Amino acid sequence: MPDTAGAVPSVAINSYPVSEQSGQERITRPVRRTAATVLLASLGLVVLTIVILLVARYLLVVLGPTALTVALLLATIPLVGVLLFIRWIDRWEPEPRGALLFALLWGAGASVLIALIFSGVTRHYEALAGLAGSGVATFFETVVQAPIIEEFAKGLGILLILWVMRRTFDGPVDGVVYAATIATGFAFTENLQYFGLAINHDGGLGSDVAQTFLLRAILSPFAHVMFTACTGVLLGLAAQRTGRLGAIGYFVLGLVPAVFLHSFWNSAGYWATDWYRYYFVVQVPLFLLAIAGVTRLRRLEQRLTRARLSEYAAAGWFTGSEVNLLSTAAGRQQVIGWAARHGLGRPYRMFVRDATKLAFTRERLVNGRDGIGASLDEAVILASIVKHRRELAALPPMH
Repeated sequence: MPDTAGAVPSVAINSYPVSEQSGQERITRPVRRTAATVLLASLGLVVLTIVILLVARYLLVVLGPTALTVALLLATIPLVGVLLFIRWIDRWEPEPRGALLFALLWGAGASVLIALIFSGVTRHYEALAGLAGSGVATFFETVVQAPIIEEFAKGLGILLILWVMRRTFDGPVDGVVYAATIATGFAFTENLQYFGLAINHDGGLGSDVAQTFLLRAILSPFAHVMFTACTGVLLGLAAQRTGRLGAIGYFVLGLVPAVFLHSFWNSAGYWATDWYRYYFVVQVPLFLLAIAGVTRLRRLEQRLTRARLSEYAAAGWFTGSEVNLLSTAAGRQQVIGWAARHGLGRPYRMFVRDATKLAFTRERLVNGRDGIGASLDEAVILASIVKHRRELAALPPMH
């Protein structure tokens, strides 16, 4: 790889001139998002912490301390597995950790609380109508109410993140990441309840617990993820095409397939004569289709990275070989490993991170989204890339 560590070129792409000097000058200007974003994030995390405590109190009362503790251990197993899968999805252009934490807490707390409130209201009116505990009421709660309310509650969290984090919410992959994280939090709390009830029913770890764990932790840990990802994809498109108000329409559209898939899943117990056959014939192909879709979206992110970095390469910010390495997963691993062998692995990882951010920031500029601060972000990232190049100046050429 040619040694370009000392290069500090000036660029002028689509009337957005940036150089090291101009970038540094613009960094000194106040970043508009900082105060509002930090305030909203802090307030949101405080509120969600309170909500989590309320939900935990509810579970403690319903299940008891012993059952809740064992259920917590069991529910952690699928939680870790799904979070690792989400990390794989989010690996190319990672989302802010604070936003991901908010998403997880929203799913585990706020979404569950909303669902519990509506469930309580529904059962109250069912009791007034003399339908409490009837087959009609159970069918309505399972096939109609739960899919609508739960998907609305989970999707609302994605919409809130989009509204607050518009400058880093870049497209469908980001929508899937936030949707999956929220859904994982929701499934975790839901698993606590299901596992705890099974433990109390068995008086310990018995057959009911084993069957519940098989169905929820082994066979369907990604069910909620698949449902809510539909809303996430649509809101990811909204991030590229419209503003805050327009995103509401995409939110509603995304709820349609999410609710349908959720309802279809919940209704299987009423019409599938062989549930396991239905699972392997219908749900497994749907899940594989979802995996293929996510893989396709990640490849599109790589192509976007190559296309946008090529524009900066034409202006002298990167070499052609750097663009090739930075726009493939294998290339990134190769060059980071090479830098690590020379004691500069961390700075090069930061360089890769900033280059990817730059590509997505450039995409926002090209799509006319400079109103959310993309040109300012571009200046900041370019100045950071110059800084990293100086740190990496000691690297020998890579052959």
